[in-house]
Amino acid sequence: MSMDLQPYLETALDAAYLAKGIHQYYQEKGFTQSSKSTPTDLVTQADRESETAIRELIASRFPGQGVLGEEEGQQGEGEFRWIVDPLDGTVNYAHGFPFYAVSIALEVRAQLELGVILDTARSELFTATRGGGAYMNGRPLQVSRQDTLLGSLLATGFPYDVNKDAENLTYFQRALAKGLTVRRPGAAALDLAYVAAGRLEGFWEVKLNAWDVAAGWLLVQEAGGQVTGIQGEPYQLESRYLVASNRLIHAQLLDTIHGR
Repeated sequence: MSMDLQPYLETALDAAYLAKGIHQYYQEKGFTQSSKSTPTDLVTQADRESETAIRELIASRFPGQGVLGEEEGQQGEGEFRWIVDPLDGTVNYAHGFPFYAVSIALEVRAQLELGVILDTARSELFTATRGGGAYMNGRPLQVSRQDTLLGSLLATGFPYDVNKDAENLTYFQRALAKGLTVRRPGAAALDLAYVAAGRLEGFWEVKLNAWDVAAGWLLVQEAGGQVTGIQGEPYQLESRYLVASNRLIHAQLLDTIHGR
């Protein structure tokens, strides 16, 4: 679309760094935490306060625009919608495991226009704008050129209660049975950023939410990768099944997931 994204990108960047400061503050000071759906589905002060700060900043610059966030849900309507995960990888954060991030995307008329993912432990900033490419700390990103699945590094994730939802265990076992190398880092936003950066060749997960993947989806696309649903269909934010890759191994990855 023809619009000046710079003011929106600057807002996303300012909001991400605001969240980073909150993450760091509570890492140093200590924080309270509680559980949501299961004992391992954690939420901390840093999650809640980061989202509040992000929402307040967006509202101050673009009053009335909608925001969908993990902690407070959908607020506001209209053609512009910000999609926010204030702290993706909360369990990692709570344990001091340095793999967590803030993820912010902007959707305009149902099309993603920009995405920002800030790894607050490593200070790695991933950005993408539609048609403008993907970058990490200002350096252009391109997906890996690895074209074999056995030569690939993959990642996946699991729901908080795998006993009630074991679907991905089957996919995971199929990948292991083929001798594939699979990691489970625990933050989908960064997993997608790593596909865009060529650090991973592929990533898949089930039961994801829009805030987990919006920014990362755009990053992968702008870095030359491919994102689909679990059957290889065009991906939609409403879908909870996602497969992302460097494009070259995508068909092979889908075949593995489905036991072909």
